[in-house]
Amino acid sequence: MIKSDFSQTMPDQPGRVHFVGIGGAGMSGIARLFAAAGFAVSGSDIRATETVEALRASGVPIAIGHDAGNIADADTLVVTGAIAENNPEYLEAKRRGLPVVHRARALAWLTRNDRVVAVAGAHGKTTSSAMVIEALLALGADPSFVNGGVIRSLGVSAESGADDLFVVEADESDGSFQLYTTTVALITNVDPDHLDHYGSAEAFDDAFVSFARAASGFVVISSDDPGAVRITPRLDGQAVVAFGEAANADVRVHSITTAAGVSFTIAYRGQDYPVTLRVPGLHNALNAAGAFAVLTGLGYEPRAALDAVATFGGTERRFEFRGEARGVSVYDDFAHHPTEVRAALTAARGAAADGRLIVLFQPHLYSRTRMLADDFAAVFRDLAEYTVVVPIYGARQDPEPGVTGELISSRFHDATRGTYIEGWDDAVAHVASIARTGDIVIPMGGGDIYLVIPRLLEALANGSGAADRTAEGAPAADTTDSAQ
Repeated sequence: MIKSDFSQTMPDQPGRVHFVGIGGAGMSGIARLFAAAGFAVSGSDIRATETVEALRASGVPIAIGHDAGNIADADTLVVTGAIAENNPEYLEAKRRGLPVVHRARALAWLTRNDRVVAVAGAHGKTTSSAMVIEALLALGADPSFVNGGVIRSLGVSAESGADDLFVVEADESDGSFQLYTTTVALITNVDPDHLDHYGSAEAFDDAFVSFARAASGFVVISSDDPGAVRITPRLDGQAVVAFGEAANADVRVHSITTAAGVSFTIAYRGQDYPVTLRVPGLHNALNAAGAFAVLTGLGYEPRAALDAVATFGGTERRFEFRGEARGVSVYDDFAHHPTEVRAALTAARGAAADGRLIVLFQPHLYSRTRMLADDFAAVFRDLAEYTVVVPIYGARQDPEPGVTGELISSRFHDATRGTYIEGWDDAVAHVASIARTGDIVIPMGGGDIYLVIPRLLEALANGSGAADRTAEGAPAADTTDSAQ
């Protein structure tokens, strides 16, 4: 994969802009905004996804497959660090001497005249960004935005608005979140991740400090996350609003109940504001508190701001219900870090009632799997009755010798609690054979594991009698399949 290069800025006159990998959540949103701003836009991707088809329907020409001819008469190429060094479109642009701009540079250029609300954190930023966006719309504002996931109520991940507010999900994975001219910085957590890029937890902290110090307005930051607590004293000279359950939080969450969805109260400036969200989980109560802090900091009245946050209906791939077959419910979730997985499964536990949680997990990145295998295994042991691990989605990384999903499953120690299966079809068949009425099955991961859901639902629907099993845990006969 190419190394993220931020040295090339967007030309003042970018002309026709071609997006390599236009179907990605972030890239598709930026492409949509460039098209809305009146620029000629084209793109390419490896498959014709729903996102690609939606862009095509809006008039953006998109080629399937990468070829030098795809860039045609493009004047500027927009890329991510996930494309290969031998990508023919990238090489052709280099040969022609065209500007090759990282997507974050392109977005920073697009937002240069706006008040930017930038949301960062190792996890929680997609939901928090979406909460801010949906609440602003409910309050009558018309912001522009780019989110890392499709907001269910809107059906899009990006839109161009008439106001001067621009909400951005800011990516810390490669340091690009420091490129924006930020007015408000929301930091959901500083949980060390992407250490393949940063090299150390200290460097990861330093990047968040730089990001926060650049905010010209104010900084909203968790009062609970150890990393956020660690860097907060370094934000001298900044207007800081802390949110969370900690006693010293400026926006304090208390009286939390998760029996049905999540209900809680926010204590703010001597007043209590109770609320119930439409999305489940303690983590969403905390995400809502961060969004509330942003909105009140922008001048909105507290009760109105919290009511607006409560309208949030979720984003795609965040514990998203995808169907039911033979009494088994299937949800999709993007969680790909142990902290995210714990939050997602804790929320799922509330929805499972007496059923079991069965996870079909696709690890994301070789480096993350290698460094956090113990943590992943511990979360699955704690919260899931059974976990099937499939091969790693490498994204921008090349394979590492000896690093496979089996690093996680081998730490289960108990074969009745999970296994590693190399092929998706075998994994689907195995899950369908052990799932029974009342269970929740969650394909989970930051890669393309969601593509397995249609065949999983079909396999469940065509199952023969597995729904009537009564033994606790995975039946012993079902744990000795061809993958063992």
